[in-house]
Amino acid sequence: MSARPKRIEDFRKPDDLIVVTGAGGFIAGALVRYFHDKGFRRIRAVDKKPLSDWYQRTPGAENVCLDLSGRDNCARACEGAAEVYQLAADMGGMGFIERYRVECLRSVLINTHMIEAAWRAGADRYFFSSSACAYNVDLQKDVHSRALKESDAYPANAERGYGWEKLFSEISCQEYWAERGLRTSIARFHNVYGPHGTWDGGREKAPAALCRKVLEARDNGSMTVNVWGDGTKTRSFMYIDDCVNGIDMIAHCDKLVATPINLGSSELVSVNDLLTIVEEAAGFKVRRTYDPEAPQGVGGRNSDNTMIKRVLGWEPSTPLRAGMAKTYRWIEEQFNLRRAGRRTVV
Repeated sequence: MSARPKRIEDFRKPDDLIVVTGAGGFIAGALVRYFHDKGFRRIRAVDKKPLSDWYQRTPGAENVCLDLSGRDNCARACEGAAEVYQLAADMGGMGFIERYRVECLRSVLINTHMIEAAWRAGADRYFFSSSACAYNVDLQKDVHSRALKESDAYPANAERGYGWEKLFSEISCQEYWAERGLRTSIARFHNVYGPHGTWDGGREKAPAALCRKVLEARDNGSMTVNVWGDGTKTRSFMYIDDCVNGIDMIAHCDKLVATPINLGSSELVSVNDLLTIVEEAAGFKVRRTYDPEAPQGVGGRNSDNTMIKRVLGWEPSTPLRAGMAKTYRWIEEQFNLRRAGRRTVV
């Protein structure tokens, strides 16, 4: 039997300083809460958004508003850190990353300054959140494309903007380990979803967008949802609890230092299938229309989990139906709050 994967409590004391950037957003906000619930008392949560716009705030965390595209702010964020988790980025769903490539590329400034600041601060470990958008798009043209393994990022032909930003920053992590001895970790996220995420406003991803559209269809009486593309594009979607658990194990696995690894579900579904799952959570069906001119991304993308199962003996396992049921209920609560005139963070 293989040994239990190590986690943060195997290396850190409760009063060691943990820095999490992008903490006003979805994944990093959940990661702050995850570390807090494990008993860590010193967590510096950093985001450029005003505190009132953070998706969730964890009691006891040091919440700091800083724009990390500036070098001095990165030095301030990393001061005294034992571990740094770099999740700050300008990003969103396909509607955002296809339309705002310059903004996505500019996240290279954050990544470059943050890894240098972490090294200068003497941090022991540095985690970087990469993306499946770093993979060669030529391998993802067909909806039945094979699952992507880690080596499929090369020869390099990443998604324009966001994908190239991630791929370059992965290399930075590898070189800071090779040349400067900073213990880095790199996880390629595959479509993370769940409560306390973006569900409206243009940056939301497909699971949340479809939940909102179903709720709007009921609310406006049309009972009709417009689907981007023809509904046949395929993806895998990872529930947020699996994501933060995976981050912890990857960041504390010595076999994965400076080694990109997939962090995603291998449960592949089409957009049409995903909408059916949302209908099941909602308890009613909608009529579907299709917009072939809307942003759609690659034809198919799935996570090959051979490596993570071999190294960690684990993979994300929350069934999509179970995760989407929880996600739909949370978005329904937010939707109803907004209808009642109460402010919600989107």
